[in-house]
Amino acid sequence: MDIILFGIQGSGKGTQGKVLAEKYNLKSFDMGGQLREMISSGSDLGMKLKGIVEAGNLVDDDTVIEVIESFLSTATSDQSILFDGIPRTLKQSEKLLNLLESNNRDAFAVLVKISEKEALRRTTQRRLCEKCKGIYGPDYKSDECHHCGGKLITRSDDNLESIQRRIDTYNTETVPVIKDFYDRDHLIEVDGEQAINDVSAEMIEKVDYLFG
Repeated sequence: MDIILFGIQGSGKGTQGKVLAEKYNLKSFDMGGQLREMISSGSDLGMKLKGIVEAGNLVDDDTVIEVIESFLSTATSDQSILFDGIPRTLKQSEKLLNLLESNNRDAFAVLVKISEKEALRRTTQRRLCEKCKGIYGPDYKSDECHHCGGKLITRSDDNLESIQRRIDTYNTETVPVIKDFYDRDHLIEVDGEQAINDVSAEMIEKVDYLFG
């Protein structure tokens, strides 16, 4: 069973995704990381992606599916995959689910749910480690990363205007995808406004049967 992880900006889904991947030995698919890896590989697909990115264009849905298909070829049939950041739209979701079905795979969605008000609070106050790129929420008071000791800074795109644009895009494009999974009874919701460990505990309790 593959997992598709959803969550509005600031929901902490990246943190929870790492918990899921470690707990159930999931092979993680991160779109940004895969694009960089493919481009550096020098393959035909990598060169195609390089041209798209260097031209300043968004990667089209068909090419996104090519990237995922290439990734699937590196996974064994009995290894589950965690998708984070994909699909973002109904069109992408349809293409992804068709691809998984053609590879005899099924997917279940997990939503780390927080309110838009909490998303704005977290994202406008979060900080980033200059060294290891770890992200810290508003409740972390030190100015140093507890992993590497790096200085914590505010991301240049973490201003109210840009954050609201990202949230609006999420509501317009991704929420309909989440609703589709809900309507098909393929969605698990987790309360993301709890303490991090409590979010993890609830999530594992709810998804455990999928891997039982």
